[in-house]
Parts: sequence; C-alpha cells; structure tokens
Amino acid sequence: MTDLALDDVNKQIIEHLQRDGRMSYAGLAKIIGLSEAAVRQRVQRLLDGGMMQIVAVTDPLMLGFARQAMVGVKVTGDLRPVAEALAQIPEVDYVVYCAGGYDLLVELVCTDDEHLLTLLNDSIRAVPGVTGTETFMYLKLAKQTYAWGTR
Repeated sequence: MTDLALDDVNKQIIEHLQRDGRMSYAGLAKIIGLSEAAVRQRVQRLLDGGMMQIVAVTDPLMLGFARQAMVGVKVTGDLRPVAEALAQIPEVDYVVYCAGGYDLLVELVCTDDEHLLTLLNDSIRAVPGVTGTETFMYLKLAKQTYAWGTR
C-alpha cells in the first residue's frame, strides 16, 4: 500500500463510491474528468491496496438475524491471538482493540437468543485468554453510515 497515494482524484472516487457503490466506471469518469480506463485502474489499485472495499450492506433483520449484540471482552495476556480467534467466528462481523474497561469489542449477528447464548458460552468464552465478557443487546439501530469521506 506504500505506492498507493490518496490524492484528490482517489479521494473523489472513494467519496462517490461511498454514496453509490454501484456507480459505473463511465459515470465516475465523467464526474471526475478522467478516462474510464484510468478510473478502473485507480479503483482496482484502491481495492488491491486495501484502502477500500465495495460490498453490499444488508439489514440483518430482513435476513433472519433477529438478535445483534456488542460484546465487551476482557483478556489476559497478548490480545492479538484472542482477537484473531474471535475474528474467525462466522457470526462475528466486527472486532476492535480498545482502551478502557474492555480489551476488545466484538459485534455479533445472531438468529435468536439461543444462538447468542451458544456463541457466548461455546465460542467466545471458550477462547484461551478470555477472562470476562459483557453483552450489550441491540434494541434498534438509530444510525449506521459508511460515507464519512476521506479528509
């Protein structure tokens, strides 16, 4: 990623794709003032360099996942192997190292309370190094955005 410059053109590409991830290369080229081939090449470099992803964002409730929760995890020892193990759990969609009362925050997407209990008991708390958890159940999503710009 060292050869990937976040210049003004790349910033424009990212900002437009954050608003509409299905925007065509031709549409981007017209707005930005480059050729379609140049835009395609820049987008591919941004994707390959890990600077951005283009994904479909779903509503878990519409897909049958009725329970979402954030789990604060306390860890003893090195955080990295614990975070890596938690990230391998399919129902985990977010793992972040943090400072404060917890060492890691883990977001879960579950079908129901029984599924959540199984994940907490059999998957998360079973990871070596996990010393405690606190679960924060989501009642309703008030805001979720991915369009924060590029600075």
